[in-house]
Amino acid sequence: MTDSNLPQGRDSLTEDLLWRGLIQDSTGLDELRELLDGGQATFYVGFDPTAPSLHVGHLMQVITARRLQLAGHRPLLLVGGATGQIGDPKESAERTLNSPEVVAGWVERIREQLSPFVTYSGENAAQLVNNLDWTGEMSVVEFLRDVGKHFPVNKMLAREVVRARLETGISFTEFSYQLLQANDFFELHRRYGCRLQYGGSDQWGNITAGVDYVRRRGAGPVEAFTTPLVTKSDGTKFGKSESGAIWLDPQMTSPYAFYQFWINADDRDVSRYLRYFSFRSREELEELEKATAERPQARLAQRALAEELTTLVHGEREMAQAVAASQALFGRGSLDDLAPETLRAALTEAGLVHLDELPDVAGLLKESGLVPSMKEARRVIAEGGAYVNNTRISEVDATVSADDLLHGRYLVLRRGKRSFAGVELRG
Repeated sequence: MTDSNLPQGRDSLTEDLLWRGLIQDSTGLDELRELLDGGQATFYVGFDPTAPSLHVGHLMQVITARRLQLAGHRPLLLVGGATGQIGDPKESAERTLNSPEVVAGWVERIREQLSPFVTYSGENAAQLVNNLDWTGEMSVVEFLRDVGKHFPVNKMLAREVVRARLETGISFTEFSYQLLQANDFFELHRRYGCRLQYGGSDQWGNITAGVDYVRRRGAGPVEAFTTPLVTKSDGTKFGKSESGAIWLDPQMTSPYAFYQFWINADDRDVSRYLRYFSFRSREELEELEKATAERPQARLAQRALAEELTTLVHGEREMAQAVAASQALFGRGSLDDLAPETLRAALTEAGLVHLDELPDVAGLLKESGLVPSMKEARRVIAEGGAYVNNTRISEVDATVSADDLLHGRYLVLRRGKRSFAGVELRG
């Protein structure tokens, strides 16, 4: 598996990762260059099933795996059927433990979500692995004797998240997470010849513990690096919108909402996000950054990022529908061309009200929240600022009928150029 957009000629893979800001910590850049630029290597990255879906915060790791595979390396995508039952310690409080049955169901859903990002054929075919396959077989005595004896407690206590919990208390269950993750690296090295692990920078303590453990067991050499945690310049949490977390599952976050998340990226963040997540070449990204700086109002970088990632996660058709919805809702395209699920998702993001019957247009504007009163609604209509399904309404006593409903149940209301809402007729 190769890709023409990967560094060829000027930059090695390692240099490209550094330019993109994808390497924050490493066991050694010289060793990493030798491993990544010197031929095929098997690597792994892990995902704990703590929810029924991955979210955009996981995209850094998923896309980096794709990037490494495109460069010729072999991915092991680990879904933590064992570690997901325990959970990495949080700084604030003990995690709520999910039942093995719930975790097992989430494992399967996440395995399916990972599948489109890599290829499972060819010389560097990806493989999905579950750490329950080896952890579940171990007895308590085996775990303590074969794994636990290699971990000095003083080093485990030095981990920042553990130190933060010492005063309030941390259970042995969460304290032991580091041992389980370290053992994953050893088992993957033993079973598949895995020589590299990477993860988010908050995992550096666990990752280096795994590197040390593999070496203590007389195996190796193995290497590791971390990617930076993705942040927003305004201080809000990456991966969150007004309606909540941005999930990769289309049933939990619609493709339209996913597209809008990237379209609305802050100008201060978007160039960094493009380097992290885009598969465009360095030259293309530098040209795009320049064009965006010259015409920021066009939001060229946001559109490029939104289209590329929506296509990658949800496919070409859903991306096209999301673009069409974005244009149609503001009067720059046909609402009739939108699939009902796309239209509903877009109106839900804008604010969708449910009515048992249809009042006149002034009443619709008030019920939808676009205006605060009937008096204001009539004023907006009289001044030519009211639209129903992108048609301007000029009569203050105008009404709508069932024939005006899109897909037999929806109306798109707009006040002026940028404020819109939706109505869904029950029944």
